Amino acid sequence: MATPSYPPPLAGAPAQGFATRAIHAGEAPYFREGSAGDVAAPIHLATTYARQKVAQPGRYEYVRSQNPTREALEVKLASLENARYGLAFSSGLAAETTALLALLKAGDHIVAFDDLYGGTKRLFEHVFARFGIETSYVDATSAPLAEKAVKPSTKMLWVESPTNPLMKLCDIRAMAEIARQHGLILVVDNTFLSPYFQKPLDLGADVVVHSITKYLGGHSDVLGGALLVNSDALYERLQYHQNSAGAVLPPFDAYLTLRGIKTLAVRMEQHQKNALAVARFLECHHRVSRVLYPGAESHPQHDLAKAQASGFGGVLAFDIRGTAAHAEAFLERLRLFTLAESLGGVESLIEQPSQMTHASLEKAEREKIGISDTLIRVSVGIEDPADLIADLEQALDF
Repeated sequence: MATPSYPPPLAGAPAQGFATRAIHAGEAPYFREGSAGDVAAPIHLATTYARQKVAQPGRYEYVRSQNPTREALEVKLASLENARYGLAFSSGLAAETTALLALLKAGDHIVAFDDLYGGTKRLFEHVFARFGIETSYVDATSAPLAEKAVKPSTKMLWVESPTNPLMKLCDIRAMAEIARQHGLILVVDNTFLSPYFQKPLDLGADVVVHSITKYLGGHSDVLGGALLVNSDALYERLQYHQNSAGAVLPPFDAYLTLRGIKTLAVRMEQHQKNALAVARFLECHHRVSRVLYPGAESHPQHDLAKAQASGFGGVLAFDIRGTAAHAEAFLERLRLFTLAESLGGVESLIEQPSQMTHASLEKAEREKIGISDTLIRVSVGIEDPADLIADLEQALDF
């Protein structure tokens, strides 16, 4: 079933802005046929839907195939990413596993960014490798290196920008040109910046991946994933896989995500404002050896960040001077930052990738990429920035 379009603005009216669509897309009372005029999309819990004639199903047939609450979210996500179609899944990894990587077969090859979310790399290395799907990892900050890794069996080019956790960027337009020339599917994980700051489909990507657990949900209380595409044919294949495998987002989680997205614009602005303040503080601290944040002029790809995105997001990384023990001492002295995995919530989260999010990678592999034992990743929340800096300052006095 094709995802319906969000009703466009009246003829002659200006295009609706991001914040307006974040609030209204998919949820306008006139969008839902037969609705009671709910201002917020209601939670539809029915698992099956009645039909009047045996051979003629209605708009909805079975909850795994489609659900009104999930549909409202998919319409909203598509609107925000400038996509024609959206699909919502039970997690980001579920979206990758049951729909996206299911496009491949034994003997196919993926070229992927070497700095990648640990869960995605684990999926490539320990699950899909068993089915004969090979992955090569390259430093995709260099488009020529990425293209050099393409083989006759390559079917997919997979990147994050910024990457997790080293905050490296790739030129998405250049990746799209490589994909076009070689007939590849370009997949861009846009979780770190969200559609508020970056729209990879506009830059030539074929598929955008989101962990909606992060900034889209925004409150550390919902698990979900999403895929956004423009191609009719690709959407039909992904939707078929979603329906066949069944890893769909439940109605209540769709409702929570719809609720969270309404404040995405204002949240992202504050996340970015706070992250820049934190980055500037850390750059001047004697116990910090390097800061990795695309919004800082010291970042080697700062100009690329400005060229392909409208902002820099709320995630940064930095290295503590000293040993892993020093990094642990710092983390355990924090009082306002929460020592926890994940990112994108209103509260500030902090973690040590080598022992937490990327612990599944071998130490030699982490070191080859540049993930040291003293690397710290921060998801800067929307608290008062002075309080965040004060907490970092006291914790760095170890």
